[in-house]
Amino acid sequence: MNLDLTPLFRTSVGFDRMAQMMNQAHRIDRTNASYPPYNIETLEENQYQITLALAGFSENDLEITSEQNVLVIRGKTNTDVERKYLHRGIANRSFERKFQLADHVKVTTAAMENGLLHVQLMKEIPEAMKPRTIAINSDQKVIENTDKQTGKDKPKIVKDNVA
Repeated sequence: MNLDLTPLFRTSVGFDRMAQMMNQAHRIDRTNASYPPYNIETLEENQYQITLALAGFSENDLEITSEQNVLVIRGKTNTDVERKYLHRGIANRSFERKFQLADHVKVTTAAMENGLLHVQLMKEIPEAMKPRTIAINSDQKVIENTDKQTGKDKPKIVKDNVA
């Protein structure tokens, strides 16, 4: 299923990537199904945590990479041992799970604890992109609102006060 977002982008410039991300997210969702199960939490305003339930995996079985706004977590199982199961309810199979990251979201740490993989993320907005306050210098401006010849009000004209 491809989403047609053309009506939304008629008056926008530079949002082409958003349509691509939505289509990619839809494709990723279909291929990943539900294994392994995971949670995404907001810890603080710019801090997040992804937790994956990885029963049967050790740190050596996992590979975590982050490149071009995509976090990829791969797990490979050791299938050297042949076992005869009467019932197999624990899914212990290889996987690849991808998470699309917003701009400026970086992976800070990853830790394995009690069969859960915790990946910490932080959004670091560069100083140049943070909102800034612009000072208004009122002592250097002169506002004229009357015409000296007719004495009538006219549109306000703002000029620099040059001495």
